[in-house]
Amino acid sequence: HAATPNDLENAKALYLGKSGRMTELMKGMAALTVDEKKSRGAAINVAKQAIEAALNLRRQALADAELGKQLREVVCHASAWDIDNKDDIRVKMCTKVNSDDFVTIHHELGHNYYQRAYQNQKPLYLDGANDGFHEAIGDFVALLITPDYLVKIGLLDAGKVPGPDKDIGLLLRQAMDKVAFLPFGLLVDKWRWGVFSGAIPQSQYEKGWTDLRRQYQGIVPPVTRDETKFDAGAKFHIPGNTPYTRYFLAGILQQQFYEAACKQAGWKGPLHRCSFYGNKAVGAKLNAMLEMGASKPWPDALQAFTGTREISGKAMTAYFAPLQKWLVQQNKGKSCGW
Repeated sequence: HAATPNDLENAKALYLGKSGRMTELMKGMAALTVDEKKSRGAAINVAKQAIEAALNLRRQALADAELGKQLREVVCHASAWDIDNKDDIRVKMCTKVNSDDFVTIHHELGHNYYQRAYQNQKPLYLDGANDGFHEAIGDFVALLITPDYLVKIGLLDAGKVPGPDKDIGLLLRQAMDKVAFLPFGLLVDKWRWGVFSGAIPQSQYEKGWTDLRRQYQGIVPPVTRDETKFDAGAKFHIPGNTPYTRYFLAGILQQQFYEAACKQAGWKGPLHRCSFYGNKAVGAKLNAMLEMGASKPWPDALQAFTGTREISGKAMTAYFAPLQKWLVQQNKGKSCGW
């Protein structure tokens, strides 16, 4: 079998070219009778058609193999796509059956719900209310993955719902992802704005980054970092010129959206166990906010769903209240901070 397109062309020349085997057979027909020429010609035509068919099949097989290779090299980072600004919305991700991807697909679907909701807006308004709304909606939907929700969709037996004594581990895992991120989510653009304003001169790019990491995260490099280094550049969003405050805002907004949805649903238990799955009234009010897109000032969109025009961290505090209580007990008598 030909292994490459070039091999195919060589095979075609060998059999069908001007000096190929079919041409040589046709040259020998001059000495044949009329009936022999007809018979030989028909046989040669059948052979040529068979060779062409075989070459085409192999050509298609090589093209399929190349396409398969390209597909295997796809970027697996999950993303939500609005193909036609109408109804063709898709999620691109390399999905595995595990808890992380289960959360991720909910997050990406949150983006898709937002895209579908504002599809009738004018082109300039086909976006989130502010830079943090889109990411917040994705994470807000992912927060819905609670025991009650898992029972309702048939992934957890009602008799196997973990008790409240198991909540601390889950909340601690959530906090390591969401709360611990906030200082970093804030400092990336603080560094960038310092560079733009001149407050962080070119001669102190590394120092400015290290100082902010220490101030907000309590982190210092394990070795000395002088100005020949550029640690900020290791964060994709810096050289990629991608705004980062959106993720900081999203971390707070998602909790506000979640708390508002739970209140609308009449949830009475701990906030982190709330489920409003299947609640059409909550869905209608959420959609009213989403369908605004970027057509209104973001406080208008926020108020439409939460009843307030201000971003607040109170919802996050309420969500993690049981963990905060536990941490106070665990750290009693210890010196925390830097």
